[in-house]
Amino acid sequence: MNRRILILRPIPGAEETAARARALALEPAVAPLFEVRPIPWSGPDPARFDAVMLTSANGARHGGDGMTPFLSLPCWAVGEATEEAAAARGFSNIRTGPSDGAALLEAMAASGVQTAFHPSGIDHIPLDHPALQVRRTAVYVSEARRELSPALLTALDADALVLLHSPRAARTFASLVDTRRITTRLAAISTATAEAAGDGWRSIDIAAGPRDAALLELAAKLCQTKRD
Repeated sequence: MNRRILILRPIPGAEETAARARALALEPAVAPLFEVRPIPWSGPDPARFDAVMLTSANGARHGGDGMTPFLSLPCWAVGEATEEAAAARGFSNIRTGPSDGAALLEAMAASGVQTAFHPSGIDHIPLDHPALQVRRTAVYVSEARRELSPALLTALDADALVLLHSPRAARTFASLVDTRRITTRLAAISTATAEAAGDGWRSIDIAAGPRDAALLELAAKLCQTKRD
């Protein structure tokens, strides 16, 4: 029974996923595709906004002291990892939205939010809503690998199930793997992530929800393991 999985998300998220995986009797290998680091930034006046919008845990993790003036605002987050990072940063009024950034905007607009501050990465998916103004400020950069790492190659050779946590990770991984697609199994955190990976894989399965826990539950099922 092959219980090996490959985790591509950046540190520290990858380590958190690995710990959850071990609790499910999976055998994780960590080979981050991206190196994330903070960049200097200057924030707008928090009084201009109804809420803070976080589409990635990195926005909270790498926002630094510049996030302090925004902590009194309601924080809308995509997924449990982003929610946890927001809480660790110091936000107390956190609302977790469904699915992805577009769905989060819909939920925010439906609740009456009209203006939102979005601390993001330099590379991000443009998000807009007709009833909501979003001010984006880059607070971090996520630099992708240009080649497969030895740890990643070893895991692929061991027929590890590859976990994809975002569309960008899916696109980056697909660009690096090339001829190995036909022998590689994927587990994606969302439909958008699976679509970003493209075709030609041995298999692609999608988690029941856009959460790390749901992706790992899928991995456990695919690897035919049981929760201890």
